[in-house]
Amino acid sequence: MSFSIEALLSILDLEVLEENLFRGRSPQNSWQRVFGGQVIGQALVAAERTVKDRLCHSLHAYFLLAGDPKVPIIYEVERIRDGSSFTTRRVKAIQHGQAIFVMSASFHKEEPGFSHQIEMPQVPDPDSLPSEDELKARLLPNLPEAMRTYWERERPIELRPVDISRYLSSEKRPPIQHIWFRANGKLPDDVRLHQCVLAYASDFSLLDAALIAHGKLLFDPTLMLASLDHGLWIHRDFRADEWLLYAQDSPSAEGARGFSRGSIVRRDGTLVASVAQEGLIREKKPR
Repeated sequence: MSFSIEALLSILDLEVLEENLFRGRSPQNSWQRVFGGQVIGQALVAAERTVKDRLCHSLHAYFLLAGDPKVPIIYEVERIRDGSSFTTRRVKAIQHGQAIFVMSASFHKEEPGFSHQIEMPQVPDPDSLPSEDELKARLLPNLPEAMRTYWERERPIELRPVDISRYLSSEKRPPIQHIWFRANGKLPDDVRLHQCVLAYASDFSLLDAALIAHGKLLFDPTLMLASLDHGLWIHRDFRADEWLLYAQDSPSAEGARGFSRGSIVRRDGTLVASVAQEGLIREKKPR
């Protein structure tokens, strides 16, 4: 198991403080704020610790304040409802005495029903695309320092973009992108853990889709970027350590906010999850 996966599993293993109260920590990697996917994943872990025999089918979250990676995050779970078919939880993440994040999550017992799904986009298979090491060799010399620092680190989620040309050009394009991803190592056979890893990974690159129409990148020094809210719907079974396609688009950007959505699809074409996110995209005022 890679060091990055061990670190991810470690931060998802929350400390129990009291009934409905948990403590999580952040990796000490010198980032100035906590990665949003980390808070989503940890909050889902906290909610799942209070639910038996049901799996999460949807969550809806709001990012209120930037997280401080230097101090722990306290997760407080409110047991909203335990119904015959659905269970609802509300999670509040707290730092320095203030709520930095809130999330509602719904859990559903397994039952039969109608089934349909959209078709998988026609994209190259991940094995035909450059690996992360190959991408680093090609891209790093041409990227800004902030992006080089990000890509040089070993990360728990391996990403393989279908088209890397946008990272080498400021051309404005249709706001659509496809990225294959998977956990960077084998995960235990725990369905709930795979859901939490997917929740963690679902925040990667989604806001970036809104920047494509403007020829911008996530680490553009002229922009202030932050996730504002995040919705995730889990439809079917999957493994987060097997290749999943993240098909993303951005229907709208307006008023310093960009809206993006994504479909997460197994390699065999099975749609496993849908994601939607709105984020802050604010141009910094020159000093």
